[in-house]
Amino acid sequence: MWVAVLTLLLSACSAAAPTTVDGSSPEAFERSAKQARHDLPVADRIVFDRALRTVAGRRHAMRDPDALARTTFDGMTAEQIVADQKARDS
Repeated sequence: MWVAVLTLLLSACSAAAPTTVDGSSPEAFERSAKQARHDLPVADRIVFDRALRTVAGRRHAMRDPDALARTTFDGMTAEQIVADQKARDS
């Protein structure tokens, strides 16, 4: 019985899966990006914000930078977006 209780307690303490960005619609993107941003430490939130703001610079011919952000970051976690931006900054 103690094993079952301990297992239950440990599973309750496990970390939740990171939020993935949903690019299926502007509303879903905004909601999921906001939640994903909250998954990050404060210092990485600045990098995350910069990635979302500067995505249009990746393709100058793109007329809708919001649509580009939705397709670029769809399915990515905040940590993946930050890692991608840090690699581009290097």
